[in-house]
Amino acid sequence: MNKSQYWVHLLTCQIQRIHTCVVKAGQTVQLSAEKIMQITGNRSSNQKYMSLFLIGTILSVAIASCAGSGFANKGDVKLKLVSFSVTKAAHDQIIPKFVEKWKREHNQNVTVEATYGGSGAQTAAVIAGLQEADIVHLALPLDVIKLQQAGLIKSGWEIKTPRNGIVSKSVAAIVTREGNPKNIKTWADLAKDGVKIIAANPKTSGIAIWEFLAFWSSVSLTGGDETAALDYVTKVYKNIPVLTKDAREASDLFFQKGEGDVLINYENEVILAGKNGNELPYIVPQVNISIDNPVALVDKNVNKHGTREVSQAFVDFLYSTEAQREFAKLQYRPVNPTVTQEVVSQQPPVKTLFTSQDLGGWELIQKKFFEDGAIFDKIQAAKKA
Repeated sequence: MNKSQYWVHLLTCQIQRIHTCVVKAGQTVQLSAEKIMQITGNRSSNQKYMSLFLIGTILSVAIASCAGSGFANKGDVKLKLVSFSVTKAAHDQIIPKFVEKWKREHNQNVTVEATYGGSGAQTAAVIAGLQEADIVHLALPLDVIKLQQAGLIKSGWEIKTPRNGIVSKSVAAIVTREGNPKNIKTWADLAKDGVKIIAANPKTSGIAIWEFLAFWSSVSLTGGDETAALDYVTKVYKNIPVLTKDAREASDLFFQKGEGDVLINYENEVILAGKNGNELPYIVPQVNISIDNPVALVDKNVNKHGTREVSQAFVDFLYSTEAQREFAKLQYRPVNPTVTQEVVSQQPPVKTLFTSQDLGGWELIQKKFFEDGAIFDKIQAAKKA
């Protein structure tokens, strides 16, 4: 059965279901009316009026029973989740748990259709209407802000969910080749001559923005001025021959194709690669950036699709102990306090952990670094020159 035949079959079944229910309701009303009229046949006009009222009440109840039989409220629901590339492994574990929970509690089937890619590219696709996301789980709040600015998400999205809308966390890690032949130990070492770095593109990837902010803050927030930060970051990007579209492509280039001396990526992505047989030494720098990944409902789309209730339930489930444990298994740094305590001994502490607020907040970060013609574009122009 192809897709068109499936929907025709489903619609036919529902029509038959309504017809059967209405026929039964009519039969119930007819029998009830006959009995009532038999009883009141010789009564006064007021009594007959009351009899007609009773018949009307029975009819209302019968029709309501058809609506309550499951047709109106218990049809299958499909949600569209748009997320950034490295969350797939976590969502593959979390989504079936939510689907089972919702079915058990609401007797309703939910399908979650998920797509993954660079956070910036995913955001652009949602804004363009190429992906009608009900829920977004993106690499950085800046991308959700762009959806808000496009009129897809209402303001205040970050206060409608726990933890200011942040549902998963990580830090940046530096991966080297076996034996660390380039002797890379700190962020400063990435500016050495002859070091080939694999990293992603801030124009399409969330991790790439976090990487850039880690590079910049490692100088500007540790005593160096902005001139020194610009000089350092320019040298680093000269050591990046090609910018990948997202974190997963960067990992594949480094681990599968053996390119580069150094990979910059999410700590959790590096650990996952190790579990999949691509184990290499890595450093979690003691001066680091808190990588905060937000989740949000896309208000315009959930209203259009009629999926707000289920979508909100899915978002709420992502914060549950059960779901956060799945994130923790894949070495995300959980936001659920219970799970945080469970795994605190397994995750290396970071001595100095900066946040986006330390760099002025997302509005300033976007304007200063990533708008067309801003600092990143100037660094790329200098690199080509």
